Amino acid sequence: MECVGARPAESGQGGPPVTTKAERQDAYREDILGSGYEARTLPLQSDDEGEAVATLVRRRVPGGSQRAVLYVHGFVDYFFQTNLADAWLEAGFDFYALDLRKYGRSLLAHQTPNYITSLGEYDEELDEAARIIRDEEGHGVLVVMGHSTGGLVTSLWAHRRRGRGIVDALVLNSPWFDLNASLFQRTLGTAAVHRLGALRPRVVVGKLGSAYGHHLHRETGGEWTYDLAWKPHGGFPVVAGWLAGVRRGHAELSRGLAIDCPVMVACSDATSDPVKEPGRISSTDVVLDVAHIAGRAPLLGRLVTLVRIRGGIHDLTLSPEPARSEFFAELTRWREAYVPNGR
Repeated sequence: MECVGARPAESGQGGPPVTTKAERQDAYREDILGSGYEARTLPLQSDDEGEAVATLVRRRVPGGSQRAVLYVHGFVDYFFQTNLADAWLEAGFDFYALDLRKYGRSLLAHQTPNYITSLGEYDEELDEAARIIRDEEGHGVLVVMGHSTGGLVTSLWAHRRRGRGIVDALVLNSPWFDLNASLFQRTLGTAAVHRLGALRPRVVVGKLGSAYGHHLHRETGGEWTYDLAWKPHGGFPVVAGWLAGVRRGHAELSRGLAIDCPVMVACSDATSDPVKEPGRISSTDVVLDVAHIAGRAPLLGRLVTLVRIRGGIHDLTLSPEPARSEFFAELTRWREAYVPNGR
């Protein structure tokens, strides 16, 4: 199955495509994914870089549904996984996805891609998306689904919003629960990042490898098509302020959360290094250490289901078969057991 992403013709222009002010509006408009997909701009509070927005994408089942899912992407990412939307639509859910501020559809010309200094900043767009889905558009059941960094972001948000009846179930696809690095880097290295983040938050402290992106994208032999300006193979620079914010999120999770809805945590059954073991890139997580995911999953709340997908990659929805189908089958089984029917 091919997943067609956003504006592929622009992928070689040397920088991320940006949204002009004339294109930004509160009403839904046709999305870049084409027929059936609509997008709505969510104005946000300005930050030290100026105006900020998020983008809510939706696709609805014919006649609408009382149940909805809200998907939140990872780092150096945006919503393009139409096969994921198809799976939820086939199950009778209206599908929504949120491009967070400074990502994908929400990236503005004056902004540093992906840049924030606190994961709590995303509460604003998550709250607004949930309000629209529940209050404006009348959904009685809301499932939230987060991938990678989005899995960490949505976990912390669900914890902060517990007791309010906002999130009925949480699905985490390879959530980023700890730094995939040595003990030294996770301890003394993190302390240094916090100091540097406070003094020079935009200084570059690292970068992503390109092997995973090359494996995914159709132009380099992969199965999927998406905009390389919004999701470049080598990512965007990792800066100190952003990484310090993520590490604070990791520390909060490590102390234990109290998410009050059922949680499904899914990840691959193995991790590998794409440089040392290039032959395993198509059947393992080469971005995160799955042992961290499995080890910290019980810290989320009182009802957590852990699923390990044999042969899965970092984004389980993009895994080669049969791992991809196994993930969707496990998601279906869990959903039927734990998600309210909405009647």
